[in-house]
Parts: sequence; C-alpha cells; structure tokens
Amino acid sequence: MSLRQIAKNFIYKKIRKMSVHDIRLDHLRKVGVEIGKNTYIFSDKIETNESYLIKIGDNVLIAPDVSFFTHDASACKYLAGETDIFGRITIGDNVFIGGGSIILPGVTIAEDCIIGSGSVVTKSCHTKGTVLAGNPAKPITTVEELKVKNEKYTLDFRGMTYEQKREYLLTHEDKMKKA
Repeated sequence: MSLRQIAKNFIYKKIRKMSVHDIRLDHLRKVGVEIGKNTYIFSDKIETNESYLIKIGDNVLIAPDVSFFTHDASACKYLAGETDIFGRITIGDNVFIGGGSIILPGVTIAEDCIIGSGSVVTKSCHTKGTVLAGNPAKPITTVEELKVKNEKYTLDFRGMTYEQKREYLLTHEDKMKKA
C-alpha cells in the first residue's frame, strides 16, 4: 500500500468518526475562525476570505443561513484607489443568532444576546442580555423580558419520538404561540 493510500485511509477513518457538525467546526477552525466550546453552527455561510477576523464565544448557537461579512467592497466605488473596508466580528458567549441573519464588518455582540431571524446587524451591541431584531437590527427587549413573555409557550421534546411530538402538538393548541 502506498503512503498516499495510507494517508487517505487515515483521513477517511477520522472523518467517519466525526459528525457533520464536527466536520464543519473543524473546517472553520482550520480557515482561522476562533470558536469556543459547546458552540453549534448550522450555517455554511460563516466562512469569509478573512475568516481569521471572526471570533465566536462559548455556548453559541448560529442557525441556518446566517452570513458573516468581514469586509465591505463598496469602498472601491467612492474612495479612489481603495478596494475594501475590513472589520472583525466578535460574538460573545451564550449568544443565539436566528436564521437568515447577516452580521456586517466590525460588529461585536455582547454575551447572552439574541439576534432575531432575518436581522441585519450593522452596529455592535455591548449590552449583555439584549434582544436585537430588524433591518437594521435594533434592541427590542431584554432576554429576561422575552423569557417572561414566552414561558407559557415553551416545550421540551428531548426524548420524544417524531410521532410523540406530533401528537402532543396537535392536541395542545394552548401551548402554541400566536402572532
């Protein structure tokens, strides 16, 4: 067996033992993203040409279709001889970023914050426990106020099968949120 085949077999064995999530995190770390412990990233739009400008804390959950932009190439249209503006993105510990959100260059998000789905975060939030939403994203409440507002709707489906969850939801309309 050739050295190339031995290396290939080693890599395949390693990959087979890793979940898709672990493979994604491993790749992001290799391209320079700093990622804390117990962080889950379900988006494939985090990587940029400047991934080394991204720092993500511990216990962060990033939903699908979240985009990070570490540069703004529009500068070439209004600054002669320039191409881009760059900025670090820093996400604090215990942050949730909702699906489809966009995080722009230079943004810092404090710990314990929630970014609502579809938000465009253009400015940093340095206040711990803030809920941001909208385009552009603005503070709309605190995590504590959101907790009180939504407590009656929360459910825990850990350990339930798909059918058990389905049955529970279809027979407990009172536990569903209405907009």
